[in-house]
Amino acid sequence: MAQTDTALTSWDKKSTTVVANLNPIQKPFVSVGVLSAIILFISIVVFTNWTQGLLFIIGLALGITLLHARFGFTSAFRRLMSVGNVQGLQAHMVMLAVATTLFAIILSTGFSFTGTPPAGYVSPVGVSVIFGSFLFGIGMQLGGGCASGTLYNVGGGTSSMVLTLLGFIAGAVIGAYHFTFWMEDTPSLPPISIAESTGLGYFGGWIVQMILFGLIYYVTVQIAKKKNPPMMKPLPTTSGWKKIIRGSWPLFAAAIILALLNALTLAVRGTPWGITSAFALWGGKALMAFGIDVSQWGYFSGEQGAALGQSVLADSTSVMNFGIILGAFISAAAAGTFKPKKIKPGVAAASIIGGVMMGYGARLAFGCNIGAYFGGIASFSLHGWVWMVMAMLGTFLALFIRPLFGLKNPKSTDSIC
Repeated sequence: MAQTDTALTSWDKKSTTVVANLNPIQKPFVSVGVLSAIILFISIVVFTNWTQGLLFIIGLALGITLLHARFGFTSAFRRLMSVGNVQGLQAHMVMLAVATTLFAIILSTGFSFTGTPPAGYVSPVGVSVIFGSFLFGIGMQLGGGCASGTLYNVGGGTSSMVLTLLGFIAGAVIGAYHFTFWMEDTPSLPPISIAESTGLGYFGGWIVQMILFGLIYYVTVQIAKKKNPPMMKPLPTTSGWKKIIRGSWPLFAAAIILALLNALTLAVRGTPWGITSAFALWGGKALMAFGIDVSQWGYFSGEQGAALGQSVLADSTSVMNFGIILGAFISAAAAGTFKPKKIKPGVAAASIIGGVMMGYGARLAFGCNIGAYFGGIASFSLHGWVWMVMAMLGTFLALFIRPLFGLKNPKSTDSIC
C-alpha cells in the first residue's frame, strides 16, 4: 500500500493505521468479486440450504475483516519472539476475552439461531497436540501465514500464498493418512474443559480465563516497557464512512469483530469457526478423483467420510473458506492493492514446505490458529492453551530457519516492524 512521507510524519507511533493517500479502486476486480460472491451464494442456497448461505456471508465478513486489518497470528508471534513487539498478542487477548464471554453465554444456555445445539472445540491433550502445534508454529513462519492468513492473502493477491495453500492441502492429506497412528498409538489425556471438566462451570471458567488474559496482557505491557520494540508499520486508511470499504481498520477493532463473527458461527452451525478440515476434505476428494480410496482411512470416518460423497458446498467449513478468499479479494480490489508479484525461489520453497508442515500439524493438533488456538481457548479447552505455547516455541525455532530461505526477521534496530 502506498503511504506518503507526510502520513508517516503525522503517525502517532502507536496507532495501527494512519490517514494516507490510497490507491485507486480496481473497479473491474471489484465487479468480478461481487458478481462471483452473488453467484456462489445463490448456488449454495439452491444446492444446500439457507444456513450454508449465511455461513458463506459470515466467511465474506471474516475475509473483509482480516484483510482490512491485516490481522495476523503468524506476524504477531514472530514480532513478539524476535523483537518483543506485543501489539499483535495484545489484540489476540482482547479477541479471546470477547469470544470467551460470548461462547460462555452460548454454550451454557444452548443458544442457537438454527436449532443446532452448540458445542465448543474441546479436544484431547497429548503428544499429537504438542508435536502438531509445534510443527504448525514452524510452518506458519516459513509459509508466510497461518490458516486464516493463507486464505485472506490468497484472496488479497499474495502470489506465494497460493503455493502455501497447495502445501497446506497436501500436508492435511498426509496428516489424515497418519491420523489413526497419532490418535491410537501416542499418549494422550482426555479432552479437558476448564469450565466443564473442573466443576467450575462456565461462569467459573470464564473468571479463570479472564484472569489469564489479564495476566498475559499485563506481561506484554512489561515486555514492551523493557524492550521498547519497534512498533508495527501503520496501515494506510482514510476518514469517514469510506474507511469501512477502503481504509484499513484498527487492529483492536478487528479483534472484536472477529470474536463476534466466531460467536455468530457457533450460534449458527453449532461449532466455532474452523478452516483446515476443509483442506483435508479438498485433498481427499482430489485423491478420490484419481482412484485412491481415502474413505478407508481412519480420519475419514463418520462425518468426514460422509462429506467425501457430497458436494463441497455442503461442507460448512469449505463455504466459509470460499467466503474468506472472496471477501479478501473484494476488499483488496476496493483498496487498489490486488497486485500479484513474481515469487522468489527461496520464498517458493519456504511456502511449500511451510504449508505442508501446517497442514500436517493442524490435523495432529485438532486444528490450526483458528480451530485450536482461537476456537479452542474460547471453548475453554486446555488443548487451545497448549497449542498457543507450542506454536510460540515453534515460532522461536523458525526464526533461525527463515534466513536459510532468504526470509527476514524483525530487528530491534528497525524503526517499524
